[in-house]
Parts: sequence; C-alpha cells; structure tokens
Amino acid sequence: MSASRYHNLTVKAVIDETHDARSLVFDVPAELAEAYRYRPGQFLTLRLPWQGRHLLRCYSMSSSPALGSNIETGQDSTLQVTIKRVEGGRGSNWICDQVKPGDRIDVMQPAGVFVPASFDGDFLLCGGGSGVTPVYSIMRSVLEKGQGRIRLIYANRDENSVIFRESLKSLAAQYPDRLEIIHLLDSVQGIPSRQLLKRLAEPMIDAQAFICGPGPFMDAMEAVLEQLGMPAGRVHVERFISLPDEEERDAAMAAALEQSAAESPEGAGVDSAQVTIELDGQVYEIDCAGNETVLKAAEKAGLELPYSCEVGMCASCQCEVKEGEVKLLVNDVLDERDLSRSLTLTCQAVPMTSKVKLRYT
Repeated sequence: MSASRYHNLTVKAVIDETHDARSLVFDVPAELAEAYRYRPGQFLTLRLPWQGRHLLRCYSMSSSPALGSNIETGQDSTLQVTIKRVEGGRGSNWICDQVKPGDRIDVMQPAGVFVPASFDGDFLLCGGGSGVTPVYSIMRSVLEKGQGRIRLIYANRDENSVIFRESLKSLAAQYPDRLEIIHLLDSVQGIPSRQLLKRLAEPMIDAQAFICGPGPFMDAMEAVLEQLGMPAGRVHVERFISLPDEEERDAAMAAALEQSAAESPEGAGVDSAQVTIELDGQVYEIDCAGNETVLKAAEKAGLELPYSCEVGMCASCQCEVKEGEVKLLVNDVLDERDLSRSLTLTCQAVPMTSKVKLRYT
C-alpha cells in the first residue's frame, strides 16, 4: 500500500516500565505533526526489519493527546507506545532487546476506532496486562478534558507486572474524587472470577466501558457487562492482533481474492462497480474492479482512506455500507452486531453490485 502512510521516525527516548515492558517515545518533526495527530485509544503500526523481511506490529499509544511533553518522567509524551515482551514474540523481543534512543523505525500514521466519542460522563476502564496501554491513554485524556468518574480494573500476574505503577499512584492521589483504581493480581487473588468482575463493574453500569487485554479477560468482562444489562453500544473492545509479515500479507491477499473468485456462484458479483465514498464531509467516486478491494481501488485513484493492518483484523478501515452490497474476503474483527449494522472493512471488501455507497463515520 501507499508508502506515504509510513515515515521513518527517530526514537527520542526508551523508558523501562517493568522488567518485561518498555515504552518508545518518537520524535515527530513539525512538518509531520498533523499526520501523527491521534485520539486516545488509537495505535501505531511499526514496520520492523527482521532477517531480510519486514514484521508489521501494532502497539497502542500510552501517551495522551490532551497532555504536553515530559520525557524526563516518561509521562505525557507527544507520541509514545508501550510494548510488553511476549515469549517467542519476534517483534516485541526485537524492540525490548535492540531499540535504543537515536534509532529510526518506520511508523504508520495513527489508526484505530477504540476511542471515546466524547469525554463526557463516567468511564469503566478494564485492562489486563499490557492491555492497559490504550485505556491508560483514554483515562488520562478523560481526567484532563472530562468531569466524570473513572473506575479502572487492572488485572496482572503479580505486582512486578503492573505497567505505569507509579504514574497510576500519582493520578489516584491527584484525582481522589474521580479516579478509582482496582488492582487484581493473580499472585494474590488468583485469576479473577466472573462473580468478582461483575461485582466490581456493577456500580459503573451507566458508564462507557473500554476493555483491552488477554482474550479470556476480555470475554469475561464482556459477558459480565451483558449480564448487567449494559447496552452493547456502550461496550468497546480492543483485541490484540498479530499481523503476518509484510510479504506474507501480500501473498495471503492474492490467495484470498483467488479463492473468492473460485467460490462465487456463476453470475455472482460484478466485473466492475462505481463506488461512492463519504469521508470527512467530502464525497468521492471511484471505479473498483470486481476482483479488487475498495481500499486497493481507492489507492489506485489517489484517494487515501483510513487503514492499518490490511488483513481484516483491526477495524481501522471500518465504514458503513449505505447502498449496494460488498463481500468481505477476511473478517476477524466485525461481529454479528456490526454486520447487522451494515459495517464493512474496505481492506477486505469487494463489490457485489454495480453501485456501492460507503460512509465513514
């Protein structure tokens, strides 16, 4: 895809958060400030060199756009991501072992839809392990810009695994009437039960909920909030994604298109389509072949659409189908509720009708 989405940024600082987690602070030149403007809860995609290939890894911002820079304390940086070492993980181990201040890394512009629509009202933030990273960014922005209460439920293996421990203590002391932090440690309480999570979440049933962490933790929190009757529209979940190598991604996309064509009934689909796209208050029309994705067609037409992973796993390219029909080649992120609302992913959507209208919200 378009090389303009990546810029070679300098690592300004490396901050050791725990024994197995560190933050990278990037230096963003003034001319790129607008390109790297972000919202709390979004992530960066890093393009890492690995044995002659390129690993693509997505890491959430732990900095807050509502705050200024303070590199000395490791807090409130302009563009900071936090990475936890994963056993056997090529990307996380390379970053934790190799990256130092002054190094340069290819960084895609910020992406992601795990963001608050506003900072009004109360927030239930749920983080497990390094899943605290995006909710930490959201939390600091809400404290700075909003007025509501925040309850952070933060689950870890043990006390030494708590990322941002000192900063969390400081924020709790600074906002005693608004911020409540509940630490759940496997080493002390065992793996938190759904009964415990339900009891902790219940006082915040009228809040906005943001959940990120290991799969079992997120599944448990989602189930608990559903039992409590929290409307699905107020429950936001960010799932970790492990992307294929850049070279593997391109081959997988070609295979998916070939398989889609082979599986389509005779007469299904179209040779080409006219696609109308509403984006940022503007309307664009592009031509899209029946065997290419909307994102690829937009790129050929010189139109830059939001995207990140390009493999149907992150929802950065999510939009709404207003007219016509598309088919998703791969979908690992939209659930039945999303599909019932006519949401799709332009990186995986191929047209099935001669006219398609899409709208980004």
